[in-house]
Amino acid sequence: MKKGTNLQTGIGAVISVFLISGAPTVLAFNPPALTTVLLHPAVSFSDAEIQHALDQLPAEGGTVMLGPGLYAIHRPLCLSRSDQTLRGSGEATVLRLTDEADCPVVILGPTIANPVRGVHDLRLADLVIDGNRHHQVREQWMDPANTSGIQNNGIMIQDVSNSVVEEVVAAHCRSGGLVTANGTRRLTVSGFTAFDNQFDGLACYRTEDSVFTNLFLHDNQAAGISLDLNFDHNLISGSTLAGNDLGIFMRCSCNNQFQNITISQSRHDGVFMAQWDWSAIADGLTRPQTQCEGNHFASLKISNCGGEAFRVHDASCINNTIEDGIFSDNLGGDLAPGGTGVVHARD
Repeated sequence: MKKGTNLQTGIGAVISVFLISGAPTVLAFNPPALTTVLLHPAVSFSDAEIQHALDQLPAEGGTVMLGPGLYAIHRPLCLSRSDQTLRGSGEATVLRLTDEADCPVVILGPTIANPVRGVHDLRLADLVIDGNRHHQVREQWMDPANTSGIQNNGIMIQDVSNSVVEEVVAAHCRSGGLVTANGTRRLTVSGFTAFDNQFDGLACYRTEDSVFTNLFLHDNQAAGISLDLNFDHNLISGSTLAGNDLGIFMRCSCNNQFQNITISQSRHDGVFMAQWDWSAIADGLTRPQTQCEGNHFASLKISNCGGEAFRVHDASCINNTIEDGIFSDNLGGDLAPGGTGVVHARD
């Protein structure tokens, strides 16, 4: 283990929404054989008009584009049909949750429990989400449509495949910044930033065969990244986690690759591996072999954390490897006591 630490921080219709100061807002539908529709809201565009635009996309899909501006969100924007894209104009496009809306900001996938089939080929890109967490009352979205128990995250992705989130910021959310769950597969998240969220910057459950790259997760109240409930066969690379309570929390996560991750200034540990306490399997039986196993960390840098650099909390977490790790100035040391028995460190 070396001492010492490089941050890194279509097809179908197109609907364009341009919010220009002093000018009317225009919503244009351009699918084949449809007339352009113009909307002129009194003050600014809100979630109702955006959701209507998404719902009016043709069956083959399309894109809703948002111009620069502040968009008031009272209810979550839902991409619930395949082949839909919601794209902003970069950091000048801000979706801000209104006071006491107490809901997620964007949902990719169904809001109902046990949907008949999943949703695929969704894209969310080039915008900022402000969850306005100090003016929300509850963590869970209390809506009859929310039968799957969605929390008030900036972005919720569930039962979705072959989808993309790119160049999005999620901050000040009442729960997590971005959360994936319930059979998410082949998701790509790139250029994602999350900070000042009530819980984790990125949380992933029941997520497989996905890629997370170029993440900047900082100053979240819980973990930068939280992985649990069968987070398996995924890649996280080229990412920076700074100033979170934990850098990475992981449990029930197997055969994942972590490459070129930099963790610094965690209030507690850099990486915390935990045992799996209970089972979500239908028969309700505990499965003692569902801990963290077979995970590989390459070029992992951890520094200036308030606890251990890498803490393995249970001896059942086996066959995890660290290659070319650089740990320095962590208050609790490098590997937690006994950690070397369950984590193989290679220079």
